[in-house]
Amino acid sequence: MQWDGMAMTSNDLTRLDLVDVSALLRARAVTARDVAEACLARLRGVGRDLGAVVAVDEGIVLAAAEQADSLARDGRPLGPLHGVPLAHKDMFYRQGRISGCGSRIRADFVPTYTATVLERLDCAGALDIARLNMSEFALGATGHNDITGTPRNPWNQNHVPGGSSSGPAVAVAAGLVYASLGSDTGGSIRQPSAFCGVVGLKPTYGRVSRHGVMPLSFTLDHVGPIARSARDCAVILQAIAGHDAADLTSSTEPVPAYSDGLDGDIRGVRIAVPETYFYDSIDPQIRTCVEESLAVYRSLGARIVNIFVPSLDVANRMASLIAAVEGAALHHRWLETQADDYGPQTRARLLRGLDERATDYVEALRLRGQILAEFGKTVFAQADVLHTPTMPMEAPAITASDVGDNSDFMNYVQRFGHCTRPINYLGLPAISVPAGLTEDGLPSAFQLVARPFDEARLLTLAHAYETAVDRTWRDTPMKAWTTTGETNRQDGTRSAA
Repeated sequence: MQWDGMAMTSNDLTRLDLVDVSALLRARAVTARDVAEACLARLRGVGRDLGAVVAVDEGIVLAAAEQADSLARDGRPLGPLHGVPLAHKDMFYRQGRISGCGSRIRADFVPTYTATVLERLDCAGALDIARLNMSEFALGATGHNDITGTPRNPWNQNHVPGGSSSGPAVAVAAGLVYASLGSDTGGSIRQPSAFCGVVGLKPTYGRVSRHGVMPLSFTLDHVGPIARSARDCAVILQAIAGHDAADLTSSTEPVPAYSDGLDGDIRGVRIAVPETYFYDSIDPQIRTCVEESLAVYRSLGARIVNIFVPSLDVANRMASLIAAVEGAALHHRWLETQADDYGPQTRARLLRGLDERATDYVEALRLRGQILAEFGKTVFAQADVLHTPTMPMEAPAITASDVGDNSDFMNYVQRFGHCTRPINYLGLPAISVPAGLTEDGLPSAFQLVARPFDEARLLTLAHAYETAVDRTWRDTPMKAWTTTGETNRQDGTRSAA
């Protein structure tokens, strides 16, 4: 394998960003088969060591890579993601392929149609090369899964990766694939992205079709990308965004060219810092990392505005209530006939939804518009985006966060989603951006929130931050977890055997 006349190893290739490997593929500097084989090697080795992979069909993948190379040799038009290997959370339906949803109940479920987002990625030329692990039925902020196993954080395998898009965040951080699709009902894209040191984007409600995606809460669910950079997220969002007649909640709002403004000047952009709510119970190390990111934005010419945000405690509670009720409605038949097939945490959370009053659920829906209007009037009258922590803590140890289904586990879950869950209730776009490491060597992150359908601004600001700071630290798990005969160390890295 050669690149600019120099030999390139498979590990070198998998450490590239999506945009960079895409450029090489389109220039025919590397072949789609080269790239696919490099990713497959990591998926079957590192991916299984970290518990991130559910299944890989190498024969189908390599045949698709050969077809991509044939198109390139023939001079045919190539899509923006030509030959790029991706893998997704095991809840995006593909006709004729199992979609297990991290569960025992759907372990053999084979859909008869394909998710719109997968069809759009196919049209863009991407290769769908694996199904990735997840929290059972997308219920689980830590990433624990009693059915399919708990993925390991690639920064330290004794810690959780976050959930419920655990496998995707692990896979992207460890260099198994270049990007992944996740779902986000209360933070399930942003939380694992924060814990694993990658970028996670939750678009505006309705920006991306959910047709063919396992539902959990139809008024809170969002689909979005997890990738290594804002640029990569922009390319994926460009491919999947837009109206879909098969999804009645899909917006007809025009889709901008997200990549075009990434090198723009952010001088004068107003970034709001909340004085309340989002910093409740935040760990000091996370606060330090988040505040340092504000210093970077200030140096780039952004205006930092301290504001008072109305309490989002009500929004947080309403989001939890809605998710519980809508989840229970979707699962009630299985809860009646197959309750023992659920993991204990999943079952406990779903059963909780059966006990909520219909009047409380309707009130939660009714209040949404009012709370959104108040939030928008307060925040976006004074600023262009809101800047907050993504998570109030670093990734906890697996043993410390395995709280089972006891009386404390819901309080534990509530803290995980403290900064992210209200944004789902409001339906606003949000992005989690890595912000360096804690003293324990675990990633931290900040969150940016914007007006509806202003994902372009989020991506521009995230990219500006990335280009202004040293990001070489993010390659640590890709270098530590290699594919050539290493042995695990207890701290989660790998060294030569």
